[in-house]
Amino acid sequence: MEVRLEGLRQVRLILPSTDVKGGPLVGVEVVRVLYLPLGLTKPTPEDVFSRGEVVLERRRPDLPGPGSALLMDLKSLQRPQGWIVVVAVRVGNVPGRPSDVLPWMDPAL
Repeated sequence: MEVRLEGLRQVRLILPSTDVKGGPLVGVEVVRVLYLPLGLTKPTPEDVFSRGEVVLERRRPDLPGPGSALLMDLKSLQRPQGWIVVVAVRVGNVPGRPSDVLPWMDPAL
């Protein structure tokens, strides 16, 4: 999934159009934002996915179809500085690849 910051508290993402095996993706059940606190080094997407906490979810029917864009508002995310990734999850709770790691700034700034 492609993800990029849009301003200070929003991320724009493009939902995947294929599954992790390269086959066509029928639909995404949920999109999850995972957060990991700031550490000494920048984590990999897999680190954030495996050790981070789910801090925001958006579920069907409030999701566009595969390959479509979605703007997520992160204003409710009250966490100190850290890292976030976004993961699309299809039916059966099967997660896709996590997005690139994005920095999360202290919401008090």
